[in-house]
Amino acid sequence: MIAREPTLARLATAEQLLLEPFGLTTAHLHQALAEIRSHGVDDADLYFQATRNEGWSLEEGIVKTGSFHIEQGVGVRAVSGEKTAFAYSDDLSWESLLDAARTVRSISGQGQAKKVKVKASRVAKSRSLYADVDPIASMDSTTKVALLEKVERLAKAKDPRVAQVMAGLAAEHDVVLVARADGTLAADVRPLIRLSVTVIAEQNGRREMGNSGGGGRFGLAYFDDAMVQSYVDEAVEQALTNLESRPAPAGEMVVVLGSGWPGILLHEAVGHGLEGDFNRKGSSAFAGRIGQRVAAKGVTVLDDGTIADRRGSLNIDDEGHVSQRNVLIEDGILRGYIQDAMNARLMGVKPTGNGRRESYAHTPMPRMTNTYMLGGDKDPDEIVASIKKGLYATNFGGGQVDITSGKFVFSASQAFWVENGKIQYPVKGATLVGNGPDALTRVSMIGNDMRLDTGVGTCGKEGQSVPVGVGQPTLRIEALTVGGTA
Repeated sequence: MIAREPTLARLATAEQLLLEPFGLTTAHLHQALAEIRSHGVDDADLYFQATRNEGWSLEEGIVKTGSFHIEQGVGVRAVSGEKTAFAYSDDLSWESLLDAARTVRSISGQGQAKKVKVKASRVAKSRSLYADVDPIASMDSTTKVALLEKVERLAKAKDPRVAQVMAGLAAEHDVVLVARADGTLAADVRPLIRLSVTVIAEQNGRREMGNSGGGGRFGLAYFDDAMVQSYVDEAVEQALTNLESRPAPAGEMVVVLGSGWPGILLHEAVGHGLEGDFNRKGSSAFAGRIGQRVAAKGVTVLDDGTIADRRGSLNIDDEGHVSQRNVLIEDGILRGYIQDAMNARLMGVKPTGNGRRESYAHTPMPRMTNTYMLGGDKDPDEIVASIKKGLYATNFGGGQVDITSGKFVFSASQAFWVENGKIQYPVKGATLVGNGPDALTRVSMIGNDMRLDTGVGTCGKEGQSVPVGVGQPTLRIEALTVGGTA
């Protein structure tokens, strides 16, 4: 048996699922796009999607909820200058598609429609970063329930102070088909899984929480015994550590950020400010600064959608462009922004494979994929030992960022007070306050331990959520304001 090339195989899968059952062909897609182009728009696309989601959750020793959801439809978009007209429907008939195309084309200032040539099909380039697997079907329901029960059993056995365990298992199978005005066709089949573990520990009437989990673009077999145990160990250890925590100090001080998930601060405080739409409009603190120094030497920040099996990776973005490895800041110098098609066209640059949308019912915009800082040459222990008095933050909860000013506020879910290079005790209630571009200039030591998060990130922007990844090495920042409880 001769295997089909992966890009063509994904296109065939998308056509079989999204077109054929509704009597549609690629010729219909090109005809609908020709209807839109007949009014002289700058760009147009069709985005077909079929998504199946499944979720299970355990609490108080039992699997309390299980859910399954199917959604499919098409988004139809026309772009004229900075204006976008958008229509979407869960009806995939030719009549509905044609009606949507004729509706959105009215955004053009051109009155009389003109006849345009239907473009020939051209298959877009794509990558093969993850297996074409249906994670929902990769494990039966009994085994899924047993997996969650195992999480609780392992956590309770870890320490008698573990009072409560909550666990969640999610799986998604997403098939998309993109048809662009230039005749390009692109498709992707995207698996996605996530296991989350939350532990509450109790001691002498005090209760504290720990969290862990991970996932990526795999089947559910990824969650083998060793992986599940590592999530449980991390969550329990964090909860028990927090039981010993003291009120965090306040004031301006040296802060060391741990590797991996603390890269969420980089994502929020810097990454969003490097998205093309904010910079085109001049509302970002990084606007107009290409080629300028925006960070300390040694600081190199990338957005990379090409890492195999990662939660934020994509074979193609949601406009049909191949994902890329984009260097945003190189050795402290700003090199570029992440772009979708519209903002790239208006800024006179090429798309970077970052046009993303939550679903067919949403318009695309520039969004991050996996955003991280490259490692340096310092041993992490050396960085912690360099602290005379300061904070070592190893895990983060929520945060807020003002894109225009770059100011951020983040809460540390696990942090330690350090004096004379020695960790003294864990602290609770530490909040980091700073300015993203300014904080990058204060990076004085970069660890050699760069790692990505375990696969738990979800990014929100303008009401849309998409899966992302973050990462960084251990970093020493010379001065950040810590809002504490002491």
